[in-house]
Amino acid sequence: MRVYHFIDEEFGLKVLREKRLKISKIMELNDPFEFLGMELSNPEFRKAMKSTKKQLSKTKGILCFSKTWTNPVQWSHYANNHKGICLGFDIPKNSLAKVNYVNERLAHDGHIDETLMTKFLTTKFSHWSYEQEYRAFLSLDEEEDGFYYLSFSENLNLRQVIIGVRSSVTRAEVAKLVGKGVEAFKARVAFRSFKIVRNKNQEL
Repeated sequence: MRVYHFIDEEFGLKVLREKRLKISKIMELNDPFEFLGMELSNPEFRKAMKSTKKQLSKTKGILCFSKTWTNPVQWSHYANNHKGICLGFDIPKNSLAKVNYVNERLAHDGHIDETLMTKFLTTKFSHWSYEQEYRAFLSLDEEEDGFYYLSFSENLNLRQVIIGVRSSVTRAEVAKLVGKGVEAFKARVAFRSFKIVRNKNQEL
């Protein structure tokens, strides 16, 4: 399945040089409702779920991807105002969890099982739906200076590098880092819609 990861210029080039992605820690994600999408008015249940989230974050991290690279808002939020790049990966579909977007906090009976926990892990507020997010949940095994990484492989197969509209990165720079088999191209703003599209006339 082809999915996309937005990143700024500096760290994007670092990713290409090192051929690995940094795994995000659960407690450091930008949405404070992460893994807390259920209704939490009961104090005891609220305390239990916050504790569960904290414990989970010690052993599990996530990589976040999008189904699309054409949304200009994502470029603004995650690729330094279109100055960064977007990486297209082929990842086995069974390694990804699709995020579901809801308007209201999830109801529950206080009993948490594996099915319900999975639902909590993949639920976000509907205003995030523009991201069309897919997630890979990963074990935090080998630490390196306080960070964790997943190396490129058949299960994280880099296939595209899309250079942002305002990025100073060139196709030649990318080509030196990725070699053959990885497509690199410059993006531009569409002429008839609010989308980011491939720049077919500008080979940088």
